[in-house]
Amino acid sequence: MKQKASAVWTGTLTEGKGTLTTGSGALSETPYSFRTRFEGEKGTNPEELIGAAHAGCFSMAFSMILGLAGITPEKIETTATVTLEKQDDGFAVTASHLDVTATIPGVDEEVFQDLAGKAKAGCPISKLLNATITMDARLAS
Repeated sequence: MKQKASAVWTGTLTEGKGTLTTGSGALSETPYSFRTRFEGEKGTNPEELIGAAHAGCFSMAFSMILGLAGITPEKIETTATVTLEKQDDGFAVTASHLDVTATIPGVDEEVFQDLAGKAKAGCPISKLLNATITMDARLAS
């Protein structure tokens, strides 16, 4: 399976602007710029999109791991916080932290943490990222 996304950029780094489009059409000429990436202006940025991909991938992987254990979750909520840091040779994504809250009736904390850890390790986006990936997982009652 292959998925596509494209970017178009015009102008200089700080004054230019770009658009992002996904093959599915979920994003269609969505604006991004230096200001949306570094100055909080409305619009998206690559790190936000990586976070969305990581959160979505983890939630699906966790659902699969739970299902393989015969457990059906009511809800899995995941937020990924992606860290972009300035380093000697430029900027680098150095970490992605998953913050997970799941409602899973009847599962105990030890099983929950074990399966969440397996999902974190097995998520294809976790495997893609060359960064430290951490997680806080909470079992909701």
